[in-house]
Amino acid sequence: MATGQAARRPRDVTADPEFGPWLAQASILVIDDEPGMRNFLVRTLGPRCKQLDEAADTEEASRKLDRHHYDVVILDNIMPGKNGVDWLAEQRAIGFFSNAILMTAYADLETAIQALRAGAVDFILKPFRSNQLLNAVARCLDQMRLQRENYVLRYELKSTSDHVLLRDKLIGHSKAISDVREAIARVAPLPTSVLLTGQSGTGKEVAARSLHSLSDRADKPFVPVNCAAIPPDMIETELFGHLKGAFTGAESGREGLFLHAQNGTLFLDEIGELPLATQSKLLRVLEDRRIRPVGSEREIPVDLRFIFATNAELEKLVEAGRFRADLFFRINVMQIHLPPLKDRGDDVRELAELFMHKLSQQLGMPEVPMEGGVHKAFARYDWPGNVRELRNLVERSLILGRFPDDFGGRVGSVDVANGLSLADVERHHILSVLRGVGGDKDAAALQLGISRKTIDRKCAAWNV
Repeated sequence: MATGQAARRPRDVTADPEFGPWLAQASILVIDDEPGMRNFLVRTLGPRCKQLDEAADTEEASRKLDRHHYDVVILDNIMPGKNGVDWLAEQRAIGFFSNAILMTAYADLETAIQALRAGAVDFILKPFRSNQLLNAVARCLDQMRLQRENYVLRYELKSTSDHVLLRDKLIGHSKAISDVREAIARVAPLPTSVLLTGQSGTGKEVAARSLHSLSDRADKPFVPVNCAAIPPDMIETELFGHLKGAFTGAESGREGLFLHAQNGTLFLDEIGELPLATQSKLLRVLEDRRIRPVGSEREIPVDLRFIFATNAELEKLVEAGRFRADLFFRINVMQIHLPPLKDRGDDVRELAELFMHKLSQQLGMPEVPMEGGVHKAFARYDWPGNVRELRNLVERSLILGRFPDDFGGRVGSVDVANGLSLADVERHHILSVLRGVGGDKDAAALQLGISRKTIDRKCAAWNV
């Protein structure tokens, strides 16, 4: 094979069970000045991985890194011009996050220490057998997968305020939710970006996960990001990652959420809360499919499916100068609106029964009967907190052993009888819950199933 020619494998490479399922999906770059060694690496790895590229020297390798993202880089240490350890250290300093395996014929301690300091995660001694190489690559891929999964799980635990329940299913048989399911089924197989709109608590993340699970990226990462939950001064490094020393306190480099979602789906919730400066960078990512970590001189290619969500009216934010018009037009390709719970008819009853059954098992408490009066209250109530509020009500009822006396359905029936408007009903209920928790807005938000920011905005509008 000619120097630098890519040995690209078909997408349906069969996974080798001996070395794990991730090797068949991996992209690998091998760097060695000896044609015989490159040929051995290509014959060993080529039939087992998704993409294999080769380079005869570090200069050619640098050019390939500028154009492609690789999961693993395998490089020789002793090469003309620049050795592998020095080149690896230079690449780490300008934005290189992939795992690296160093090949060396010298098993001295100093070389091992230098390799680790330069950022190699493993090294193998020449001469080696094909199984030794494949095991080293499998370890690298498994380590990378575990690190990314752990990071995403920690991020989800930190950013979510309630238990995750039924997050992968859109429950209900109403026409409103059936239309949503149909739209999701049509767009899921396509690479098109999707914008999910709707009130807080209507199930936008559930819809995003459904999109992901029905797409050809279902076996790849799904990374949810709540843009409103990340401090503005940290959101760029959280999304794009950073290099060591990029800012005060950056004692080591770190991949961002974009790279953790590589080849999968990135779900950006509350996109309207993204700072304007970050909006500009996001627009470039959408156009170029490349990111630049904070402090990096190199852009990294990314292969992602983007899903956005907002409970705000982005058109009004554009008019107010708080959201870039060009970004809005870029993400508003396919818009799916999640209906409020009050418009979903008997779905309320179905969801309540499902929440009751699941939560009673989780909490180890007996189910609370939902008799005719409760269902009538469900039907009368307008559910300002939507599905999240219904779930919280069911959990609260399980803890109390009965549906609470201040259940909003009863309040709603009184207000309707008095001829009050929906806005008056909402105001009455939110203020009633606030009084019940002594003015604690965080506790009220949790009880209502809405965000603290929503309560602050409502109270400001009501001059409370």
